[in-house]
Amino acid sequence: METFLQYGKDVLNITVPDHSTVIEPAHHEGLADEKNAVLAALQHPIGLPPLRSMVKSTDKIAIVISDITRPTPNHKLIPWLLEELKHVPPERFVIINGTGTHRDQTREEFEQMLGKDVVDRVRIINHHCHRMDELVKVGRSSFGCDAYLNKEYVEADFKIVTGFIEPHFFAGFSGGPKGIMPGIAGIETILTFHNAKMIGDPLATWGQMEHNPLQEMAGEINRMCKPDFMLNVTLNKDKEITQVFAGELFEAHKQGCEFVKVHAMIPVEKRFDVVITSNSGYPLDQNLYQAVKGMSAAHKIVREGGTIICASECSDGIPNHGNYASILQMRKTPQEILELINDPAFSHFDQWQVQKQAVIQVWADVCVYSSLPDSLIEQAMLKPVRDIQATLEQLKSKYGEKMTVAVLPLGPLTIPYVRGE
Repeated sequence: METFLQYGKDVLNITVPDHSTVIEPAHHEGLADEKNAVLAALQHPIGLPPLRSMVKSTDKIAIVISDITRPTPNHKLIPWLLEELKHVPPERFVIINGTGTHRDQTREEFEQMLGKDVVDRVRIINHHCHRMDELVKVGRSSFGCDAYLNKEYVEADFKIVTGFIEPHFFAGFSGGPKGIMPGIAGIETILTFHNAKMIGDPLATWGQMEHNPLQEMAGEINRMCKPDFMLNVTLNKDKEITQVFAGELFEAHKQGCEFVKVHAMIPVEKRFDVVITSNSGYPLDQNLYQAVKGMSAAHKIVREGGTIICASECSDGIPNHGNYASILQMRKTPQEILELINDPAFSHFDQWQVQKQAVIQVWADVCVYSSLPDSLIEQAMLKPVRDIQATLEQLKSKYGEKMTVAVLPLGPLTIPYVRGE
């Protein structure tokens, strides 16, 4: 059987056994008129008056966007937002790139993300979680840390958060409060948000919102300095906008999550010997760190002792924004890595991604098809693959001719789960 995997800015065509199960989200056509749909949502938001009526021409407005690792169509949303708020002079806006712990974007990348016209007219800044002079304490979290947020955001008269909603491997769903926490939070706050206890909680998983400790902490921090308005969208596999959710942060996000859950969470009857997944293609598959999300989606339905094959281009490498690679070198096996991270005395930047990866590797073998050198993949305790078909043939010797195979062409845009588990 011929199928495909989203890979980089294109697709990777693969051949799998005819009895394989291909799992994709229910397809939604892109909106016929994306711009008018977004403007209508701004004019008739959920739980709030029209956006334009809420903003004075003298207000200093902060717009928080997701960074380049997310496929949020900022090049559409931000110009349309500015058009709706054209009574406000451009110099009254600041666009804050919600990098969380990720690297800065360059001017060229901002032009790619937002369009040259926006970059030329509006001030844009990268959030820096480590720079205390760029942060403000907004309170004390019940989760055991001080809450720091970006200073320019806190001091703005009107605050807007943008983003897109998809299932998330430990926060339940992306978008909404996550644009602020951890998007523009300080490192102390982010490290608590991602500590071993939080990440290891069984309710910190795909599609789970109720009693998910990460959503609870994100909500708490947001309430300390709440965005005045949220603009989130949902996307299909072609990155087209399928629905718009705008208005009051929590209610609009809740409605968006419910919409996504209906078509992205797919039940299966039993686990598979082999699960082949992508990492949703560009921009999410830019680096190995992000590829853990694709592995985590496959983990939901691979059997214990099974094999995950993850296709992620990794055009941006490992990456270089933290300790992901170095933590993986601190021990020799995934189990030893988990024991290290679960030690209360251990606290390292990026440990959350390593923790999720190690949990998966303890359960199943993980192979990676990418543009990275084999040596880098092996350093991450993963198995490099150069030919997916050949690897499948080799795995028959382990699982037999009746080896069961599932394919997730869109990676973590589809979250399968075993019915009844």
